[in-house]
Amino acid sequence: MTVAHEKIWTKRFISLFIMNLTVFFVFYGLVTTLPLYALDVLGQTDKEAGLLLTAFLVSAIVVRPFSGKLLDVFGKRKLLLIGLAFYFVCSVLYLWIKPLPFLLALRFFHGIWFSIITTAAGSLAADIVPTSRKGAGLGYYTMSTNLAVVIGPFIGLLVIQYSNFNMLFVILSSVVLVGGLLALTINTDDLQQPTNAKLSFRLGDLFERPSMPVALIASLVAFSYASVLSFLSVYAQHKGLMAAASWFYAVFAAAMLLTRPYVGRLYDQKGAVYVIVPAFFFFGIGLVMLAYVEGAVLFLIAGAFVGIGYGSLNTSLQALAIQATKPERSSYATATYFTMFDVGIALGSYVLGIIALKLGYMAVYLGSAALMVGVLALYLVIKRRVKQPSQIETL
Repeated sequence: MTVAHEKIWTKRFISLFIMNLTVFFVFYGLVTTLPLYALDVLGQTDKEAGLLLTAFLVSAIVVRPFSGKLLDVFGKRKLLLIGLAFYFVCSVLYLWIKPLPFLLALRFFHGIWFSIITTAAGSLAADIVPTSRKGAGLGYYTMSTNLAVVIGPFIGLLVIQYSNFNMLFVILSSVVLVGGLLALTINTDDLQQPTNAKLSFRLGDLFERPSMPVALIASLVAFSYASVLSFLSVYAQHKGLMAAASWFYAVFAAAMLLTRPYVGRLYDQKGAVYVIVPAFFFFGIGLVMLAYVEGAVLFLIAGAFVGIGYGSLNTSLQALAIQATKPERSSYATATYFTMFDVGIALGSYVLGIIALKLGYMAVYLGSAALMVGVLALYLVIKRRVKQPSQIETL
């Protein structure tokens, strides 16, 4: 069967795509609105509001290295469904849990199931997508996350503007329920089934060694991306560009979505380096534009450059991390990739926040761009040590 005839958009791939969209819809919807909830409804400070994201990320980082082994023992579909059930319960509990200590505990618990769901779903996507179209297939799958980046914050802010937070929590819970129902339709009988291995952990079960070089690159990319994820709205307010902030995310997502088919095809036909090297330049140029932005036009152009660069890097590095190991180790590779990525986001949010406080946001974005130049050089050095798809197929 030729590459052209190997179908990506199967029924179960579409179900997995929409399910992942619902999970990240809730994630980004809460990331955007919970700080406002803490400030306006619970009467907390900015510092305490920031802890709501920290608690979520900490649990995701702690749990994710173990998820690969858990998926291998209990099965990807089974843990996906269990994770979605608890993710739904957590989403409903926001309706009643108000005291900050209990809300932080809920965020921590919520992050555990987010980690398991996203690892299981990403690994299933890698198994479902045809081997010869791995770059394109995983790129399309990641589009679900890209869509959630825009839809989650947009719907979240719209609901609290015209209704209230309780209505928001009801909507988010309903969306997760839909995702869970779709997950029930995903058939995995033709995929590798759980092993009879015991639930014991070795270092190799926590971090997939062949995938670590790529995961390290991804963590550094995530570090720079934290300048956009964590500080863009504050920076836009500082520059008097709040009216354009929502459009930034729209342009950001549109750029990723429009270029995704071409990027995936280039990855599969020419190789990862032909995508990753230009993507570093696009991402870096976008960050430099943000550093010097004064008006809405340059702000939105920067959104397009960041969207193309970061979007291409994220999907390509994820595919490369999975292809760096054997197919039966895809869950471990996925867990390793997302663990390092989450660490990069968490460290970036903290370190870049300090830089912003001491040196300003221009230094944040110029520093993030400079880091990407160094990371590109690092990628070119280590890329020869990463197995290519053709090598994996012969193992």
